[in-house]
Amino acid sequence: MSAELAQDLNDSFAGLKPAERLRLLTERLPGRIVFTTSLGIEDQMLTHLIFREKLAIDVVTLDTGRLFPETYALWQQTEETYGRRIKAKYPQAEALEALIDDQGINGFYFAPEMRKACCGARKVEPLGRALAGASGWITGLRRDQSANRERLDFVSFDGARGLIKANPLFDWTREEIRVFTVDNAVPVNPLHDQGFLSIGCAPCTRAIRPGEVERAGRWWWEEETKRECGLHVDEAGQPVRAEDGRPAPGDSAFETIPS
Repeated sequence: MSAELAQDLNDSFAGLKPAERLRLLTERLPGRIVFTTSLGIEDQMLTHLIFREKLAIDVVTLDTGRLFPETYALWQQTEETYGRRIKAKYPQAEALEALIDDQGINGFYFAPEMRKACCGARKVEPLGRALAGASGWITGLRRDQSANRERLDFVSFDGARGLIKANPLFDWTREEIRVFTVDNAVPVNPLHDQGFLSIGCAPCTRAIRPGEVERAGRWWWEEETKRECGLHVDEAGQPVRAEDGRPAPGDSAFETIPS
């Protein structure tokens, strides 16, 4: 994979619909393509398109072990609706046991470093295994989710992982996606209607308040500049941030991949 191919795909994406973008990826990328879903509304739209079009794309979720019951129920409902499996990656048992032995079951509330360690064990390391050997990675990132994401391309080269990273819904709004899911009977998480616009682990997600940005409910107890996930990085493996180098109010920045 190369940055040149990423740019070529990026240029092609602009004039295509999401289903066409997904199909183009399967036609242009040799090897395995992985879509990682959190089962949020944008990811459910992509899952619908992948399964409906019978595309050769692995649909994988990172089961941290701390997801909402509604998320697990949606996972089952989605598999039953489309007759396809959503594959799972779990934290390594020994690493998780060591983490909890060190910081306790909810240690992530007490310090950013402890929360990052939890995300590292439950999300970042499993993501690495999910993407091992893949040539392409599909995500549900959108421009209107945050200031951080306005600078990302439709398609880019993830130099840290050596693969093509594509965001087929990057130019879609949340409202456009909501209408699509309604019109196409796509299963969605009922928590969305309760103010949980961005849904992650249950202890680390709350409903947003009036006027807050979409991702304000994630890791809300931390300082704005400390809210980092660890999954999305730039070509050099560095944080992707807003124009002023800081995350948008209420949003999560991205940290480098742990070495």
